Amino acid sequence: MPFLELFDETLDINSTENYDLSIQAGMDVLSYTVIDSVRSKYILFRSFTPESYRNFTPEQLDEIITRDDFLRRKYRKVHLVVPSAKSTLIPAPLYDPARKEDYFSFNHSGAENSVILTNRITEPDSYLLFGISRPVSEIVSAHYPQILPLHHLKVLFEHIKYTGKAHGNLYIHAHIESDFFNLIIFSGSSLKFCNSFIYRNVSDILYHILNVFKSMDIRQEEAVTLSGNAERYDDLFSSLSMYIRGVKFAEPAGSFSFSYVFNEMPLHRYLNLFTIAACE
Repeated sequence: MPFLELFDETLDINSTENYDLSIQAGMDVLSYTVIDSVRSKYILFRSFTPESYRNFTPEQLDEIITRDDFLRRKYRKVHLVVPSAKSTLIPAPLYDPARKEDYFSFNHSGAENSVILTNRITEPDSYLLFGISRPVSEIVSAHYPQILPLHHLKVLFEHIKYTGKAHGNLYIHAHIESDFFNLIIFSGSSLKFCNSFIYRNVSDILYHILNVFKSMDIRQEEAVTLSGNAERYDDLFSSLSMYIRGVKFAEPAGSFSFSYVFNEMPLHRYLNLFTIAACE
């Protein structure tokens, strides 16, 4: 299976109890990174993807975690982020934990095939309900039973809290996963829009973003920040740039540094993975 690895020469597999581990787990990718907590520095990155862009089987995903020399070690802290297109924000004053299945099924079908989890969000003041596939939930729970998975939107909101307000009054962020993307719009500290869209090609992404711009009367001079599966001068970047003047890429949030081995890596592609450690 396709495999990518970057590591600093100071990496010591026998010192993992002084390291923090961050994992992004899904049926289409498993990536992780290691932070030297003494120096607050990222020193290892590994990513596994299925052959021919197909999903992992549950057995393959479990085997990666079981066999990987670093994933088997003990760490000072472990963070886990799970991307999912199925999520719902409930304002905190209205949230009733006994009704989370009702909230979720109201907006999403196929809830019986998902494990529904909850993350608390501070900005906006809400609860984030999200569904992850049952096999992914069972695998990560078996290997990391004490870790509460975080939805990628919680991590993106944390990123925006650190960096979004510095971009001005209106902040627009598009995060691209393999078959869906999120569009998030803040005006100051107020969330104005947040939704997930399934897409098949770049034209779908462009349509949804421009449609939201039109419906919310947003000027095309406003900037859009990209993260996830997007590259400078790829089809998405080039197409967006034809209609929106300021298209740029997100940078990880948090008080961490990166080993020089990350210098040529497009960090925005793994923004959630490099930001989750800031979600304390």
